[in-house]
This record gives sequence, structure tokens and C-alpha cells, in this order.
Amino acid sequence: METLATELLQQLLRFNTVNPPGDERVAQEWLAGVLEEAGFEVDLLGATPERPNLVARLRGAAPGPVLCLLSHMDTVLATPSEWQRGPWSGDVVDGVVWGRGAQDMKSQTASEVAAALTLAREGWRPVKGDLLVVCVVDEETGGANGAKWICREHPDKVRCDYLLNEGGGTVFEVGADRHYGVCIAEKGVFRFTLTAHGRAGHASMPAMADNALPKLAPLLATLATAKAELDVTDAPKGLLEGLGIEVGEDAATALEELRSRAPELAAFVEPMLSVTFAPTMIGAGAKINVIPSQAWLKVDCRVPPGMDEDGARARIEEVLAGHDGYELSFDEEVVGNGSKPEGPLWDAIAAWLASEDPDAKVLPSMLPAFTDSRTFRAAFPECTAYGFYPQREMSLYEMWPLVHGKDERIHASTLGFAARAYKAITEELLG
Repeated sequence: METLATELLQQLLRFNTVNPPGDERVAQEWLAGVLEEAGFEVDLLGATPERPNLVARLRGAAPGPVLCLLSHMDTVLATPSEWQRGPWSGDVVDGVVWGRGAQDMKSQTASEVAAALTLAREGWRPVKGDLLVVCVVDEETGGANGAKWICREHPDKVRCDYLLNEGGGTVFEVGADRHYGVCIAEKGVFRFTLTAHGRAGHASMPAMADNALPKLAPLLATLATAKAELDVTDAPKGLLEGLGIEVGEDAATALEELRSRAPELAAFVEPMLSVTFAPTMIGAGAKINVIPSQAWLKVDCRVPPGMDEDGARARIEEVLAGHDGYELSFDEEVVGNGSKPEGPLWDAIAAWLASEDPDAKVLPSMLPAFTDSRTFRAAFPECTAYGFYPQREMSLYEMWPLVHGKDERIHASTLGFAARAYKAITEELLG
């Protein structure tokens, strides 16, 4: 399957699907043809003709669970002059495939489709239930035309019991032990704006006015270094305990122990344990010679799964205690969600890993960002959704800088490794 997955990825990378604008149609039509030829029922459904979502179904002999192999076709931008090889070349050099999307996430599309094609071409059909291959558009800008749209407008087309998506699976080591994380949860988003007010005036006479902009300086300084109280949820707790680190009343102690044992991993785990604040935009005024009467600071705030607006507001006010003279307003509110690290899908992943890499261990993890899994969990509450794309040639610390970065690339052997995983998990769940 490695050869098949590599050829699929090369072709997918050669479609420029940078979002915006996306323009995923040509790539989706090509992929639809490949799956139809293998016996899948394929629908192309979109909010606009230029950006259809692909839904391919392989029906089983009897009713049963539905497994969805999910991915997205769009990518972030790339600046060719910064790359060693063309972002849309699909070059294979020394067993490594280059291109925008090689990690995020056309590689997973290729591995999932390779597994599905191999099964279908061999004449395999689910004993019970259905296999879905779903490739959506628009994930990189929030999913309004992709996962959100299709789950809302065509829920019966994509309803599933089990879902595999991006967000986890890259190997990491702690001491001599090797681990693969399965992303069982994702943080929520509570982006907010802080607004300060003053009194306008001529810039040549600053003392005659009340400049709103400097009032944001202490707020900016605090938020740039703020660390909220820890809020421990199931995923990071399970990860730490899986590493043999007890998480009791004082989670900070557990985090410090992880720092002493694996500082690189601790940098990934720390954002899982609390609300985070990233001031990203600031502005005031419209003319250089006018003292601004209003200034604003925008903050990207991520919260642990399950935390609502009241919880987010409480953490913000705790961090900004002692500051006054500002207004707080939320710009985006999405409660994070997750799935339990138990049940048939978890067991199937663990069983496959035991056969492929028996010395390694599977552990739950959480993504500080979000993927389309959150949309499927919200739309289908009984769905168990995990992020799992197993790769072992690159470690977690080598892979992450390539995501949305220059020189994005992946080992061809990883494509085959992951395809074997999806094939085995599909056979285990659907018979």
C-alpha cells in the first residue's frame, strides 16, 4: 500500500488548494473518480459549486456501525521562494514526499484512500455497517463550507459511529520508552477583545487629551506572560498517568515532574492543562495626528474541553485582577469536546499498534487547537472521534514545525504505515 499511497499523495499535492480561496473542486472530482472506480458510492456536496465535499460509501451486507475516515482537501498558503522544492511539486527524493499538505493533511487523505481502495479492490465488503471516506473543504478557515455545512445540511450522509481524523499519532519518546498519542479531545475557542476608552484630541497637545492606546499596555504585558490556574481534564490526565506520573490534587507538581523527565514533551502538554492567552492584534485611531479615544486588543483564548463562557470569563478576570478601565467582549465562542479513550475504536488502534510496534504504548492526548472532529462530535453525540495518523520516521518534535511551515514533507514509508493501520482498524470494526 505504500506505493499506492505515495502515488495518491503526489497527485493530491499537485492540486493547489490553498485556502482562501480553496478551489478544491478539481481535486475532489479526481478523487471521486478513483473511489467510484473501486466500487464506492460517491457524492460531491457543497455550499458552492467550486467547493464540494466528497462523501464515499462502501456498504456492508447488514446494518451495523459506520466508520468514517475523515480528512480535508484544503491547505494553508505557501511561499515558493522559501522552499527547497516546489510546494506543489509532489517530488519524491530519497523516500521523502515534498509539498504543501504533506503533513496537514493530504498525507492522511492518501493513506485513508489507499486503505479503502485496497479493501474494495480485493472484493472486501463490511460484514455489518458501512465504511465512509469523507474529504471536506474549508477546514483551514473554520469549516463553514466544509464539516459544519455538511453535518448541518446532509447529516444522514456523514452520520457515523466511529471517526478517524487528524490531530495525533506521531511517535514521541520519554526516556527509552516509545509512545503514540491518540487525540481524544480538542480545546475550545473563546477569542475576545479588550477595549479601552479615552478622550480624543490633537496629537500636538497630548496633555489636553486622554490617549486610550497606552491604557492597553499593562493589559498586553500581563496577557503576554499570563498563566492561568490549571484545569485538568481526562486527556492530559490520562497522558501523564500513562507515563507513570501521578496527577493528584496538585497538577502543577505533575507538570514539573514531566518537565524534568521530558522538557520537549512538557511544552506540548502544558497548553492542554489550562486556559491559554495569545494577544495577536492591537489597534487604535485612524489618523497619525489624532489622539485615539478608543483602542482595542484582540486575544486568541483557548480553553479546556467542556469549559463554557462563564468559566472562560472567570479565568480571564483572574489573570487580569488588579487591572481596570477595560471592556471585555467575546468574538468567538466554541466549547471544546472529546471522546472517551475506551471502546471498540480504541481497542482496534491498540491492537494494531501491538502488532506493528509491540514495544510502543498508545496514550490519550489532546490538541490545543481544533480540527473537524469537534464538528462531528457536536453533530453526532454518540460518535467516538479520534485524531490518529501514525508516523514513526519523524518524531512529534520534528513533525510539528513542518505543519503550516516551509519545506513540508513526509516519509513515504509513513504513508504505508498509516494505510496499514486504517485497513486493519476497518477490518476489525466492520468485519
